[in-house]
Amino acid sequence: MKSPKTLSDWTKGIVTHSAEATEQAAQEFAQLLPADTTLALEGDLGVGKTTFVRGLVKGFGITEDITSPSFALLNVYKGKRMIFHVDAYRLTQASSFDDLMIWDSAVSPWNVIVEWPEKVAARLPRSLWKLKATILADGGHEFTLSVN
Repeated sequence: MKSPKTLSDWTKGIVTHSAEATEQAAQEFAQLLPADTTLALEGDLGVGKTTFVRGLVKGFGITEDITSPSFALLNVYKGKRMIFHVDAYRLTQASSFDDLMIWDSAVSPWNVIVEWPEKVAARLPRSLWKLKATILADGGHEFTLSVN
């Protein structure tokens, strides 16, 4: 895999073929993600969203264990940035996102990364980055960025 260095590479789509390659690509993506930006991470179950987040968080110098917030709903990591990792899968109402009090807790520089963003779209900023993850026929994982 060619090392993805530019936003253009990401908008065209980055393909990885292992969890390690996904984490490495995500660590590089961390250098492109502006501070104080929300990243909506879209994709089906098992597509590699949490693996991507693990690499992204490592890209911000965070060395602690990075886990899925499926049951906790929110994990917060502090390194070069304050990272709020949300798994909105179990939220039944967009207003439940408010109960997490992210916007009250965020101190710049921060990033909010939301898995299952469609569940809480009404509570997310209009200007956000969207990263769509899909599984390809050959088993690879493609990550395609769009910036609003």
